[in-house]
Amino acid sequence: MPASPIRKLVPRADAARQRGTRVYHLNIGQPDLPTPRGFFEAVRSFDAPVLEYAHSEGILRVREAMSRYYMTAGIAADPAQMVVTTGGSEALLFALAAITDPGDDVLVFEPYYTNYGGLGRMLGIGLAAVPTTAETGYHLPPVDAIRRAVGPRTRAILACNPGNPTGTVLSLEELRTLAAIAEERDLYVIADEVYREFVYDGARTYSVLGPELEGLRQRAIVIDSVSKRFSLCGARVGALVSHDARVISSATRMAQARLSAATLEQVGAAALMDMPAGYYDDVRTEYQRRRDVVHGALGALPGVTCRRPEGAFYVFARLPLEPIDGRDSDAFATFLLDQFSDDGETVMVAPGAGFYATEGLGRDEIRLAYVLEADKLERAMTLLARGLSAFKSRSS
Repeated sequence: MPASPIRKLVPRADAARQRGTRVYHLNIGQPDLPTPRGFFEAVRSFDAPVLEYAHSEGILRVREAMSRYYMTAGIAADPAQMVVTTGGSEALLFALAAITDPGDDVLVFEPYYTNYGGLGRMLGIGLAAVPTTAETGYHLPPVDAIRRAVGPRTRAILACNPGNPTGTVLSLEELRTLAAIAEERDLYVIADEVYREFVYDGARTYSVLGPELEGLRQRAIVIDSVSKRFSLCGARVGALVSHDARVISSATRMAQARLSAATLEQVGAAALMDMPAGYYDDVRTEYQRRRDVVHGALGALPGVTCRRPEGAFYVFARLPLEPIDGRDSDAFATFLLDQFSDDGETVMVAPGAGFYATEGLGRDEIRLAYVLEADKLERAMTLLARGLSAFKSRSS
C-alpha cells in the first residue's frame, strides 16, 4: 500500500510544531471557509430517541435532497440512482470494485489524485497511466495516445473534473472525446466531480450525467462529495451516482456489507443541499482570489513552470530542481519541515511523485492547495520561495 504524499509527512509537521515552528499547510485540500451553520443546526435539532443505523444506500430524504441539488446543476439523477457513501473515497472504491476484477485496470491521466493509486492497490487493479504536461495545463493528450493506453483488461476511464491535483477543467470537446473512446472500447467513464462548483474566470464545467453528454449516461459513474463544496471534510458524506442499475445494485450490496454511512452527518449534509446560488458565487470569488495570490507568487519565481489553474483549489507546479542524488521534491518537502524556518515559520507541500504511476515522473513537482486566507497564502508563498532558495544553496 503506497504512502500518501499528502499525509506521509504529517509526523514531521507535528515535530516542527513541537519545536515551536508555525506550519502553513498547503499540502492538503482542507478548506478554511466556515462550514454553513445549517449543518450544525440540523444535527442539534435531531431528536430521535435512538441514533440508529441509516439505510445502507443512504437515508431517503438525503438522497431526495441530493436529487434536487443535481437537478439545479443540470444533472439527471433520481434517488434510486445513487448510493450515499462515507465520503467520495468510498464512492470511488465502490465504483472501481463494481466494474473490475483483480488484474483489470482503469485508464487515468497523470498526475492524478493520489488516492486512485491506493484504492486500486487495495482492489488488486492497475492504473493505465497517460501522461499530461504542465505546458498544456495538464489537458488531455492527443486522442491516439489515449487509445493506445486502452488494453484488453481496461474497464474504465477515470478522470477528475475539475482536476485534483492540477486545477484543470476539461472542455466539453475533451469529455466528448472520452465518451467516444468509451463507446468504441466498451468502457465506463468514472467522473470524479467533487469540485464541480470551483471554476474560475467565467468558465464552466460539464458533468458526464449532464444533457450535453446524454449518450454517455449508461456508461457514466459520478463520484461526488460534500467535503469541499461546504467545507465539510470531517463529515465524510459522499455519493456514487449512476444510471446503470447493475452498478447501483453492486454498490448497494457493498454498502450493506459496511452497514451504513453515518446517520447524523447525512442529516446535517441534507440541510445544505438547497443552498442558494449566491453561496457558490461567494465561494468561487474567494478561491479565485486565493488562486491569483498563489499563481502570481509562483510566476515570480525563476525557473518555475505553472499554468494558471482553471478550477478546484490546487496548483501543480514544476520547480527548478534537479531530481538526482536526493535533490527532488520529496527531499525539498522534508527539508521545509525538518530544517527550514524563517522567523519561526515554514510551509508544508505535497511532493509530486506520489501523483504519478510512471516511475521517475513528478520528482521536480509539488502540489499546493490554496485553502488559506489570502494574507496567510502570501506569507506561505514567501516561505516557499525562501525555502527553495535555501534548499538549492544547500544542495549545490
